[in-house]
Amino acid sequence: MAFKEPSFTIGIEEEYLLVDRSTRALASEPPQELLEACEARIKDLVRPEFLKAQIEVGTTVCKSVGEAHAELAYLRKEVATIANDYGLAPIAASTHPFSEWTTQVHTDKERYNALADAMQGVARRLLICGMHVHVGIDDDELRIDLLNQASYFLPHLLALSTSSPFWRGDDTGLKSYRLSVFEELPRTGLPGQFDTYGDYRRHVEILTNVGVIPDASMLWWDLRPAERFPTLEMRISDVCTRLKDAGAIAALFQCILRMLYRLRRGNQRWRSYAHMLINENRWRAQRYGIDEGMIDFGRGEMVPFSELIAELLDILSEDAEALNCTNELVHVAKILETGTSAHEQCKAYNTAIGVGASHDEALHAVVDWLIDTTVEDL
Repeated sequence: MAFKEPSFTIGIEEEYLLVDRSTRALASEPPQELLEACEARIKDLVRPEFLKAQIEVGTTVCKSVGEAHAELAYLRKEVATIANDYGLAPIAASTHPFSEWTTQVHTDKERYNALADAMQGVARRLLICGMHVHVGIDDDELRIDLLNQASYFLPHLLALSTSSPFWRGDDTGLKSYRLSVFEELPRTGLPGQFDTYGDYRRHVEILTNVGVIPDASMLWWDLRPAERFPTLEMRISDVCTRLKDAGAIAALFQCILRMLYRLRRGNQRWRSYAHMLINENRWRAQRYGIDEGMIDFGRGEMVPFSELIAELLDILSEDAEALNCTNELVHVAKILETGTSAHEQCKAYNTAIGVGASHDEALHAVVDWLIDTTVEDL
């Protein structure tokens, strides 16, 4: 079947945690005036999240990653400026280094009230934030075809984005503890495989018809066809503390989809692998981030992550040119050099301990790094 070339438009959503500048703890119940001020100044691009200590921003539909990057810079700066008026600051991290989920309060909205009632203790633990990247794939059938193939690359995207090594004051030993929390929910993890778009809708309708979910927006897979937009929505990544990292990962995802479309246009496709295999790399990304190798299933070998990324970037070079995101893709290699937010948070903690700080003081140093870096270079 021939498909018209997709628009490959891009939109990015980021979730932030609001912290008290003096205590560095989460602002469990930030003043309502803060959100109202954000909504007045940023209008439709900011919204409350499940917990009151969270806030979400989202770009408009952008023609390029560069355009989305510029909008995110504006949104981060505006949220930070407004929060500062109330003694608060946003941090772009997928977990808070030490605050407890037991003291958080969920937002009083119908959708969130229903989620809290249905999921109970599992929902109360959702003190996590992520980054979602939407790429415009206009044709329903092509969207499902690319969904089936793109799962292979999800561990790579997670590894580059990790920002959640701490949980309740402990170094978990994982670069992305967020996924451990999120996977307590149903309908998470790798997406299902579907023969056609109609096949996908039939599966959704089984759940909606019996009242398990109201619509497909309650499928919380790592990658999903968005319910409201003609996009594929990548959801596996942690939220990136450095804005440049976010742009690089968004560009990588966008280029991967164009590459898969390009293969399809030439009557080729990426080889399909069972979820049991992809899940091994997914776990390795969650545990080690970029530090250890991943399995190259074709070669049947464990390969250093840097080598896998170098090969992938070479494959995607023409797609980066076509999508005008070569500079963003170049930054992917920079993440390998400098480390992810998870590395920097652990470094900030260990540096503080090394100069005599207590455990609590060192965790405060981590929050200070997150506050500063979230708005760095805006």
